[in-house]
Amino acid sequence: MSVADSFKNINELDLENVGAWPAPIKIVIAIILFGAVLFLGYKFHLEELNNQYDTVLKEEEQLKDQFKIKAFQAANLDAYKEQMVEMERTLGDLVKQLPTDTEVPGLLEDISRAGLRSGLYFNSIDLQEEITKEFYIELPIEINVQGNYHDLGNFVSAVASLSRIVTLHDFEIKPQQSNAEILTMNIIAKTYRYNDKTEDN
Repeated sequence: MSVADSFKNINELDLENVGAWPAPIKIVIAIILFGAVLFLGYKFHLEELNNQYDTVLKEEEQLKDQFKIKAFQAANLDAYKEQMVEMERTLGDLVKQLPTDTEVPGLLEDISRAGLRSGLYFNSIDLQEEITKEFYIELPIEINVQGNYHDLGNFVSAVASLSRIVTLHDFEIKPQQSNAEILTMNIIAKTYRYNDKTEDN
């Protein structure tokens, strides 16, 4: 029986007697089954392996990057140690700039002097409650002064350049009703001191 004749009689094939089917049909069925097995094997096994391989490649790239960073740090360890020593020295210098309790009156005097030199009139200068942080204690000082715009600018500049660390916050400037050239400025100056109680803990 020819191949063509085998496929003409395909409707007459008995599914319960596959062994009696013509050889060409068996070969075609075997090829189809083999292809299906290959496809399913790729889909369920090889594709998963490919995904795992891609994941491993990404991890390899990350590890290489980490290695480069650590190799660079190891090669520059001495430079890092020098930087640490310099940072500790700088921190020590900054801590020295923080006033102690006994220096706060002197700081208030410096702020008052800066205001008077700038030609300002002080309405009030009031110490607020201390705020304790982890490594330092913050002391807010509320200041209310009067003067022209130029004098206020000179005052802010003078306070910012004090030898002690003083930061300025919450500016509020309003013109006076009677004289628009005279401004009233309310400002919070914050100074800091080292919280030496952290060393006892």
